Amino acid sequence: MAEPLINRYGAEIPRQIAAQLSGVDSQFDCEGFIEAALEGYDQLALMDRGRHLAKVLHRFLPSDQEQAIQWLVASMGPRLERDQGNSMAPFLYLPHSFYLAHYGLDHFEASMQAQYQLTQRFTAEFSIRPFLERYPEATLERLHQWAEDNDHHVRRLVSEGTRPRLPWAPRLKSFQKDPQPVLALLEKLKDDPELYVRRSVANNLNDIGKDHPDVLLDCVARWSARASEARRWIIRHALRSLVKQGHPQALALLGYGEAPSIKVEAARLTPEQVQMGDKVPPPCVNLSLVLHNPTPQAQELLVDFCVHYVKANGSTAPKVFKLKTLTLDAGASLPLSKRISLAEMTTRRHYPGTHRVELLINGQTYPLGAFELL
Repeated sequence: MAEPLINRYGAEIPRQIAAQLSGVDSQFDCEGFIEAALEGYDQLALMDRGRHLAKVLHRFLPSDQEQAIQWLVASMGPRLERDQGNSMAPFLYLPHSFYLAHYGLDHFEASMQAQYQLTQRFTAEFSIRPFLERYPEATLERLHQWAEDNDHHVRRLVSEGTRPRLPWAPRLKSFQKDPQPVLALLEKLKDDPELYVRRSVANNLNDIGKDHPDVLLDCVARWSARASEARRWIIRHALRSLVKQGHPQALALLGYGEAPSIKVEAARLTPEQVQMGDKVPPPCVNLSLVLHNPTPQAQELLVDFCVHYVKANGSTAPKVFKLKTLTLDAGASLPLSKRISLAEMTTRRHYPGTHRVELLINGQTYPLGAFELL
């Protein structure tokens, strides 16, 4: 199991921030900052540690906020050369993001310049959102400029920062109500050369589709005309939530609009009973089945499976997982298998009870059976 991020966000973080700030001004009170930063630090969750450090920064930086923001920018290390994935190194600047969102809000230009620098070292997707709410026109105008920037981290901020349902962040309700200002930005990024940016564009569209499925469908229908493979990837990824819901138009746009004539054979879930508990390796259920095409024509198939997880109150909630996309020739059969992990996750806890499992083929449901979690 991956080590929790918070384990790598300990006392060394405020010490490193203090060292960077002392490089800007040798008179910076490093000892006082570190002492204040570490007070109650161990009891805080990851994001709360970032907020706490932002408050401590406010106490020890210059009272002139524009000068304080300039100090923060001057203290930052070199730009990221590439997407560092799950690396913790950029998280050093989490407090800087909270600082700009809270203390920089009355200083638009200084904060926007700082976020331009911050996003090239960490991310400004959280700190840009209060500016979109207070200064929507001015911030959108700046984002339109940044959509054409040479740095792909800056271009990604344009799409990621405007996501209506960005995880770990308050929703942008104005964009949930009217996504057109966001779509105007995404139009500029739909053929971005960087997958890092295109993935963000797809995630933004997926967010929009949760509130306005028709708007998403109209957009991807337009984008499908003479689309490159890179743009087709955006479309597939943007439609993933609607596809999991079996939305007919979304399936049709991806070429899976025809109802399948498929037989599901030899479906098995093993074991049928699983004991809960902390185990290494974690418990799992193995799913196996055979797809058979009894027709005289090949069929294009999008195959997912759904687990109806038992909740704490005894009810169930479906979770759809990708399985395979394929062309099944006339008369052909294909075995498929999948391991369903029952490891405890921060995003999903497991509870005892009967868990039904279904196959979804082009949006059509095929019951596969159930397993019991004890």
